[in-house]
Amino acid sequence: LEPRTFLLWEEEKYEDGVKWKFLEHNGPYFPPEYEPLPDNVHFYYDGKKVKLSLAAEEVALFFAQMLDHEYTTKEVFRENFFKYWRKEMTHEERSLIKNLDKCDFGEIHAMHKSKVETRKNMTKDEKLKILDEYGYCLLDHHKERIGNFKIEPPGLFRGRGEHPKQGMLKKRIQPEDVIINCSKESRVPVPPVGHHWKEIRHDNTVTWLASWTENVQGSIKYIMLNANSKLKAEKDWEKYEVARKLKSCVDDIRKQYLLDLKSKEMSLRQRAVALYFIDKLALRAGNEKEEGETADTVGCCSLRVEHITLHEQLDGSECVVEFDFLGKDSIRYYNKVPIIKKVFKNLKLFLENKQPGDDLFDRLNTNMLNKHLSSLMPGLTAKVFRTYNASTTLQQQLKELTNKSNSVAEKLLSYNRANRAVAILCNHQRAPPKSFDQSMANLQAKIDARKEQLSLAKTELKQAKKEAKTKGSSDTKLQTYRCKEQLLKMEVQATDREENKQIALGTSKLNYLDPRISVAWCKNMEVQVDKIYNKSQRDKFAWAIDMTEVDFVF
Repeated sequence: LEPRTFLLWEEEKYEDGVKWKFLEHNGPYFPPEYEPLPDNVHFYYDGKKVKLSLAAEEVALFFAQMLDHEYTTKEVFRENFFKYWRKEMTHEERSLIKNLDKCDFGEIHAMHKSKVETRKNMTKDEKLKILDEYGYCLLDHHKERIGNFKIEPPGLFRGRGEHPKQGMLKKRIQPEDVIINCSKESRVPVPPVGHHWKEIRHDNTVTWLASWTENVQGSIKYIMLNANSKLKAEKDWEKYEVARKLKSCVDDIRKQYLLDLKSKEMSLRQRAVALYFIDKLALRAGNEKEEGETADTVGCCSLRVEHITLHEQLDGSECVVEFDFLGKDSIRYYNKVPIIKKVFKNLKLFLENKQPGDDLFDRLNTNMLNKHLSSLMPGLTAKVFRTYNASTTLQQQLKELTNKSNSVAEKLLSYNRANRAVAILCNHQRAPPKSFDQSMANLQAKIDARKEQLSLAKTELKQAKKEAKTKGSSDTKLQTYRCKEQLLKMEVQATDREENKQIALGTSKLNYLDPRISVAWCKNMEVQVDKIYNKSQRDKFAWAIDMTEVDFVF
């Protein structure tokens, strides 16, 4: 059976909640078992060779693998690692190894690096064999690609931002931990020899094929279909259609929450201020979490008094609110924003007689907010505002920034600037890449060389003009022109890289921006789609690339 292209509305629709009628697959691919260190590779403690037990040796390898990474220099990471490593040691090892600074993982690290090289050279055939066996499923008798068919190997938890659990041990997942989902009449996947599955389900209201719980955060992991599968594409398309619907009623919703700012009911005022933040600043709603189980991250509804500071005046603006909190993935959200007077006054009211650790919105939670939103428009949640505002911003910015007469390089710079405006709105930050300074220096050297070439070509052109008393040979002219073109292209590239240093463009591109805006822009501007989307993004957005006309407006 061949993977197919599809049109979203030509497929038969199932009754509510049913996602498929038939599902068959081979289960997940498990990482290979641990291989003990060869005899010529040693771990040293306090300068002496120590032969570790197998369990302790495997965890030592996880740390050694990461020595190139700055994680292994972080205090929290080192403390967590050492604590969990000691749990895997024998009694003898524990009484000997008491200080991480005295541990020498150098030889293990060197061995790991050479293994990575060998793995990189793993033959295409081996990779394809694994992909063929585990990478596809039959969904309603169509062959579909599975997204992440490999179970995550054990290792050390990294987390994003300053995660308090970084360095903890991610345990090896066994078949006994895995729930398999397939249809009743399909062939049930065979577990690895000597093992059995935790459970076999036939639940056609969900789209996952296998699931398990990881031990660090207690979160459930799923094996899902690939981004370009029919189910995923449908879901994606629906998400952007809901956000487009918001366009027609967003003005009424805004009028209503501005009126609610004067309500006699405190809970309505709190809801109105939260909505104002979600709408104007694209804040996430923020779900309630179990006490102490994960990092202390918050969203709009879970903001505490300590997360905001009010300034009657700041940097020449009036009524400024200063936010400082850890958002999703422990990424810091820091922003100073002038707000309207009514919201400012309400915030002052909410802060009265409260301690720093108290909730700012003590009469509101995400469920209440979303319940209210869905009464205003079917399918509306706080998240839809984020998608709507991101996509609207992209469309406006593209209109303002791009010019059909620009060169392709300039058009792409404008596109990235528009995308950056969205990433800044959504607070998608990243640490500057490690190699940033080096790659900028390399680019600058290329620019300098090209400038030299250009001045040389110009001199030659002048000389040719003098000698021939004509317009100069067309060859030299062409060379000068090409040189100019390439110089411009590189200079644009350098600007783009510099501006992009601390912004992550990928997240909004994949999750918040209606791809049809970008596809229509490409058609209008005569820019190839592959200049905007890489191969896997083009797969994910195949539905948009197939169906978008030049005149599409979000």
